[in-house]
Amino acid sequence: MSDTLVIRLIGVYAADGGLRGELSYVAGRYLKGRHCELCDITHSPIRRRKAWDEFTSSLSVPFDLVHRNERDELILAATTGAEPCVVAKTLPGSIHIVMPSQTLAQVSSVAEFADALFSGLRERHLQLPTEPSASDSV
Repeated sequence: MSDTLVIRLIGVYAADGGLRGELSYVAGRYLKGRHCELCDITHSPIRRRKAWDEFTSSLSVPFDLVHRNERDELILAATTGAEPCVVAKTLPGSIHIVMPSQTLAQVSSVAEFADALFSGLRERHLQLPTEPSASDSV
């Protein structure tokens, strides 16, 4: 069986975007102990982690992060009730959950996230495209 090529990765936060969503998340986190495991990996208490940006920029496909209220219909249909999670989009518009919330709950660093992501892709027979090296283009 050959692996299916991934064209995009999407992380879905278990929080809403926008000022109201951000304020609600902060209040829930600090007053009620609620949190989003994906937020914990991608962000420090102040801003997005440098290690996260470095990791995602090293990938051969885009890695988007969306809040619950920012999902398109395809992502919404595949992830409702599964937030937070990471999905892989393949042609022709198929969505595969590669990191369910249970996996994200076991990850505490960007390095662990990367290992779990690649493992999730392998388990589902999905693969990222390989970028041609300089020697391949000659």
